[in-house]
Amino acid sequence: MNRRTMNVIETAEYLGVCKDTIYTMVRSDEIPHFRLRRRIFFSEKAISKWIEEQESSYKHQAI
Repeated sequence: MNRRTMNVIETAEYLGVCKDTIYTMVRSDEIPHFRLRRRIFFSEKAISKWIEEQESSYKHQAI
């Protein structure tokens, strides 16, 4: 069975940032996530889509 979710540490590694950055982004609702009780999870599909949206937004600002 393939896992389709990541925890905070895995997401931080995936994005190349520290876990504190991920927690800050979660608190300010800047990154797609969901909670299961007290744990925070990220859908790999949602994070990939979010990255594409961030790249697209950046490209439009640069023009």
